[in-house]
Amino acid sequence: MRQWSWIGACSTGSSHIRAGTTCQDSASCIELAIRGEQTLLAIVSDGAGSAEYSAIGSRLVVGCFARCVIAHLQTNQAVEIITKELVLHWLDNVRDHIFRSAELRAISPRHMAATLVGAIVFLNHAIVCHVGDGACVLRKKEENEWQVASWPAHGEYASSTYFVTDDPAPNLQFHLLEGEFNEVAIFSDGIERLALDFVNGNAFAPFFEPMFAPLVALGPGRDRQLSLSLRKYLDSPRVIERTDDDKSLILARRVS
Repeated sequence: MRQWSWIGACSTGSSHIRAGTTCQDSASCIELAIRGEQTLLAIVSDGAGSAEYSAIGSRLVVGCFARCVIAHLQTNQAVEIITKELVLHWLDNVRDHIFRSAELRAISPRHMAATLVGAIVFLNHAIVCHVGDGACVLRKKEENEWQVASWPAHGEYASSTYFVTDDPAPNLQFHLLEGEFNEVAIFSDGIERLALDFVNGNAFAPFFEPMFAPLVALGPGRDRQLSLSLRKYLDSPRVIERTDDDKSLILARRVS
């Protein structure tokens, strides 16, 4: 029986609209039944704004990473063996797909540069895999405090970050978190200034509390109407005046 309700949306940034480009973010959320346990897989990827084919790159990151996770879990291997080394192996697979796609287009893979924020949430622990900016925020069952599982990673220069396509290998942040997490949010860098308190080093609770409130009444699965409302919110002047970048946000809650 499914146990997770979720909503999600991607929104084109105002700077991209002015430039005549499409949204370069991609996102996906899947609930899997693995050996009698319901597992949530949520992924967001942000294509580099300076990379012409990064929208394709972000779609490849999301799709290929999801297939790697699902294939691993469905082979009946113990979830405990998901390690940083295994995730790097998955990223090699993702990079192979991107490099082949770039070769077919006669372009450099850097023109398909994209980030990754991936959360795999089991019953009693969660794993967060993160390359680049964006973030993952979670909250444990019957607790009030939001936990930033993985902070945005910025590169050597101002306004730069890391990408899955980086050579010689991606700068992977791997986090194993113990506990029963009932609420999960992952988002691209367009949401960072709304959702994170960089001064105090924590999640900005006034953002997450009202965002998750409507999910309390939902049954399992994706709610399309609330996802549409989330998209409208991300497109609203209230948000656009804070950020002109593409914005992707997935909110998931374990059904009581």
